[in-house]
Amino acid sequence: MIKDDLIHLLQSKHANIAVIGLGYVGLPLAVTFANAGFTVTGIDPIEEKVEMLNRGESYISDISNAMLRKHIDSGRIRATTDHSVLEEIDAVSICVPTPLHKTGDPNMAYITSASEEIAPYLHRGMVIILESSTYPGTTRELVLPILTANSDLVAGEDFFLAFSPERVDPGRTDYTTVNTPKVIGGITAACTEVASAWYAKALETIVPVSSAEVAEMTKLLENTFRMINISMVNELAQMCQKLNIDVWEVIDAAATKPFGFMKFTPGPGMGGHCIPVDPLYLSWKMKTINYNARFIELASDIDTNMPRYVVSRIQDTLNRYKKPVNGSNILVLGVAYKPNINDLRESPALDIIHLLKEKGAVVSYHDPYVPELNTEGIMMCSERDLSGAAAAADLVVIVTNHSKIDYEMVLDKSQAIFDCRNAMKGLGKNSNKVVKL
Repeated sequence: MIKDDLIHLLQSKHANIAVIGLGYVGLPLAVTFANAGFTVTGIDPIEEKVEMLNRGESYISDISNAMLRKHIDSGRIRATTDHSVLEEIDAVSICVPTPLHKTGDPNMAYITSASEEIAPYLHRGMVIILESSTYPGTTRELVLPILTANSDLVAGEDFFLAFSPERVDPGRTDYTTVNTPKVIGGITAACTEVASAWYAKALETIVPVSSAEVAEMTKLLENTFRMINISMVNELAQMCQKLNIDVWEVIDAAATKPFGFMKFTPGPGMGGHCIPVDPLYLSWKMKTINYNARFIELASDIDTNMPRYVVSRIQDTLNRYKKPVNGSNILVLGVAYKPNINDLRESPALDIIHLLKEKGAVVSYHDPYVPELNTEGIMMCSERDLSGAAAAADLVVIVTNHSKIDYEMVLDKSQAIFDCRNAMKGLGKNSNKVVKL
């Protein structure tokens, strides 16, 4: 029986594994499979990335060169741009990007392309798992028809197709690919069984669900929950500012309640691929069936306007010192979307820099994880001398609260600080230099 033979092959770890898309999700997954004893072929269209990986050089902060090199040297991992290797592959994970178009609707080009690359090599006894965050119905309505357009193979009988949402949080060490529970939902029950059998040989906890659609919706619930709550505290910060109340003190006090409350903190806007983007996949999907996802739309509106709100507060802060934004030297402290990583995806710092430049500010930045910016029309290098840059700035704006930064020194050297993250905490409590979001 095809299913039983494939499960045996996967459980014995003799199956040939491929991961399509070697980014923040795909590369850690490939290393996890290799750690578990599988032989993994990584496939990515970018030759530079493939060449780096085959030299044992990692471009993902969560994967060290030493961690990668041992698998390259042993032959457990190899990378290629050639999709024809799929002819010999038994199990494939698709970990490609799923961005939004400028119009806010899903850009499915990467998933479509990956599916089209697999289709000519689809064969009996193959399992395919889509990990890319997407709207409910993608696996069944988009991927499956592409795979079987020129094939008589039947999902759940001849080959097996499932969805398993990635749950990667870059920079996190307590929960990684290995020990974060993995939700898996197949096109059929047999698809779920085969996919679960594969992932169970490398990951600690598998959570099978009844369908691919349930698994797809699970991912969107997780990130919509976070998006709505972060947007809510961002609006709370604006309300507290108008009422002359310290929102950070309010949140800390509320967090002492041991039940019925989960702590979320405000900031200059949401970044990363998942939280700002994934809920809009659900919103778009609901519009196709004439339903308006009002919470998501409202939360997205608040989040989208946070960089503008930050810039308005920067103007107010400079006004205290009788300085206009136009011509002022502003140092942005931290440009990654979250602390202690180099990930710039959807970072609100980029919008803040653009808006400040539009108003005539002379903008510089310091980020110990991002030595240079060359994205979205911004070309800048991180200030090497933070002490000198802070002293020279009319205003320091803390956008990302990296733990490597010496905030006591920044407070000492700066003329004024606008703190979007409460990075100063007690340091700035009694300082008239510090204005908090």
